Amino acid sequence: MSFAPLLNDTYLRACLRQATDHTPVWLMRQAGRYLPEYCATRARAGSFMGLATNVDYATEVTLQPLARYPLDAAILFSDILTVPDAMGLGLSFAQGEGPRFATPVRDEAAVAALAVPDLAKLRYVFDAVTSIRRALNGRVPLIGFSGSPWTLACYMVEGAGSDDYRLVKSMLYARPDLMHRMLAMNADAVAAYLNAQIDAGAQAVMIFDSWGGVLADGAFQAFSLAYTARVLAQLKRTGSDGQIVPRTVFTKGGGLWLEEMSALDCEVLGLDWTVNLGRARALVGGAAGTPGKALQGNIDPNVLFAPPAQIDAEVARVLGSFGAPHTDASRPGPTHIFNLGHGISQHTPPEHVTALVEAVHTHSRALRS
Repeated sequence: MSFAPLLNDTYLRACLRQATDHTPVWLMRQAGRYLPEYCATRARAGSFMGLATNVDYATEVTLQPLARYPLDAAILFSDILTVPDAMGLGLSFAQGEGPRFATPVRDEAAVAALAVPDLAKLRYVFDAVTSIRRALNGRVPLIGFSGSPWTLACYMVEGAGSDDYRLVKSMLYARPDLMHRMLAMNADAVAAYLNAQIDAGAQAVMIFDSWGGVLADGAFQAFSLAYTARVLAQLKRTGSDGQIVPRTVFTKGGGLWLEEMSALDCEVLGLDWTVNLGRARALVGGAAGTPGKALQGNIDPNVLFAPPAQIDAEVARVLGSFGAPHTDASRPGPTHIFNLGHGISQHTPPEHVTALVEAVHTHSRALRS
């Protein structure tokens, strides 16, 4: 499978801790409801799943934010719950509501019935990856993704989002054997899913551990971190073009365990807005010429509701908190990928995203001059 040469590799180089002329920026959930063009496409598709399972629509909405903003990466338009949907749990999205499963996994029989899904059921995702990669025509890299084993388990047991995670935590504490069985299955399914995305053309992959931060210390290591590591151990290291495929792990609320997460076999750690980038850099970023993790994040998404002047100031503050950029092209060093500390809100004014992206590029270039 051949694709156009990459014209802007700033994001990939930053993932590999290589010096760049500016700090690359992309946004979690950058293709979404805050964009009127996305809402128009979703209306044509008829539903979220109608949008996500249609290759042409998924390609269209993935590229929409790149038409507006000079972002340094595209991310596949899909959902973190496609894997359990392919396991037969029946994923649906009501307008204005979050995801819901028709058949949650809440007892021993339901756990025993789980199996790594036939990847043919997810062909629409892999076809979208290839379609998007071709449509990008080398403009920026394409990121593939999945939910983490633990985050998938939360939705699979709860049947939807949750305020207290009572059902999934009840299983965790009362029947840890069932939870471990489910997480092992999820990990192997996620690894196969991400490898298929890599084969289809994804140039980087990301694991969203959206709910790792709801776990107690000790439980996080046993039920989230260990299974994220199991995924990473199975991932392909190079893509169909022979290039390294960087791997990012983002745990919302995971700042407490940053040092332990630094042992993960990945290139990038994503941070939410509660973590100080300078301290994270000192803990896991690695000095020039030594091993370490690239860091991704971590401005509060709600900053985007402030006026552009305040957005500009907050961008400068976040860049400053990371510290002096790595500029030695002869060796790896600490690098930063600018992003939000979580997904962009559907209520965000699109023009405020313009201010943010311009500020990142302007201030980060000034820091290197």
